[in-house]
Amino acid sequence: MDAVLVPTEEEILSLLEEKKFAKIRELFVEMNPADIAALFDEFPKDRSPVLFRLLPKELAADTFVEMETDLQTHLIQGFSDSEIRSIMDELYVDDAADLVDEMPANVVKRILANTDADTRAMINKILQYPDDSAGSLMTVEYVSLRKAMTVAEALTRIRRTGVDKETIYTCYVTDNNRTLIGLVTAKDLLLSEETAVIGDIMETNIISVHTHTDKEDVAQMFSKYNLLAMPVVDDENRLVGIVTIDDAMDVMEEEATEDIEKMAAIRPGDKPYFQTSVWQTYLARIPWLLILMVSATFTSLIITRFESVLDVSIVLSAAIPMLMDTGGNCGGQASVTIIRALSLEDVEFRDLFKVIWKELRVGVLCGISLAIVNFIKMLILHQGTVLIIMVVSLALLCAVVVAKFIGCVLPMLASKIGFDPAVMSSPFITTIVDALSLLLYVNLAIAILHIA
Repeated sequence: MDAVLVPTEEEILSLLEEKKFAKIRELFVEMNPADIAALFDEFPKDRSPVLFRLLPKELAADTFVEMETDLQTHLIQGFSDSEIRSIMDELYVDDAADLVDEMPANVVKRILANTDADTRAMINKILQYPDDSAGSLMTVEYVSLRKAMTVAEALTRIRRTGVDKETIYTCYVTDNNRTLIGLVTAKDLLLSEETAVIGDIMETNIISVHTHTDKEDVAQMFSKYNLLAMPVVDDENRLVGIVTIDDAMDVMEEEATEDIEKMAAIRPGDKPYFQTSVWQTYLARIPWLLILMVSATFTSLIITRFESVLDVSIVLSAAIPMLMDTGGNCGGQASVTIIRALSLEDVEFRDLFKVIWKELRVGVLCGISLAIVNFIKMLILHQGTVLIIMVVSLALLCAVVVAKFIGCVLPMLASKIGFDPAVMSSPFITTIVDALSLLLYVNLAIAILHIA
């Protein structure tokens, strides 16, 4: 199949000026909703409502879901009540709930006023769950079957009700109390005889999550078990909804972004970069910068305390930045590796001593290599006497080993006591490693150079 060429913003706006609406509609119909939404981000906002009205009904709803919140708000404010009803009728309930959750109160009021009572009830039900739970992520639109049905009856039910469901590939078997007892896939149904009974072909070993399961754990289960949909049950194992793979992928992206921001000492935000104001960006960054600046005072105090030791040779003082940078880099490597392993559940707290043993051996190997190269480099550049060079190289070895130890232990301890391991990454580790490296450095200098 040939790839569809996405028209540019200028091409669409030019056709709009020429009032070639049919041509614009024709171009849109050939495009993916995500690509159309990306185009709308580039359009002047005053043109967006006109262009949006050119989209066919179903494509308009799919595109609307992919848009950023501020553009959605702008469009809704310009829609008539009938247009809002048209959009809401086409949205899946979980997408409608996400929309309501993100909109300003005055916009939410209009949306709910133009939504039917059943949909409003389902939206309110989803919104009652915590924001970070499976319940807030799920859709209540799924295909349910009975174990006494034949395959033919199940297919008939899917054809009759499946058009409004988010997925029909996986169907869930429940009893009269909505208790989840099995599942069948579309493949199972298509490859079975029409007279076969669902109870005989259904899978009973079901992987499910509770409504209050953390949504990050849900996303990890999708990756672990290669699922397309996950049933969500309540305390009595009654099926209340399903989470689909597209929602799980959104969670993975959100969590990865949040972890990256935390590892860079930035308070996580929920808006794209250009939609975050300068003031909001400042507020997200300044708390951590203040904390780290104050914590760096310990390093200054150590340097001041041992100033007489460092004054013995300019080389001792000049080596401090190299020691601190190398230690910080080594600690960062270890912490990122362990945080990643924790998130993938490759490592648990019970593995702490195994992790420490491994990282210490890695630290020794890395430290020896760096120390040897540093020793040769300083000899070639004639930076100090052999004893001073030895002090710097040994301090470098110790700094690397300490950094590897701190870098692996802190994230695991943070995870154990309930903190996000990403918070314990580069910034805090660097500060701690800097202080310990300096202490080791000056004490080695005192011991080897016999400085009083």
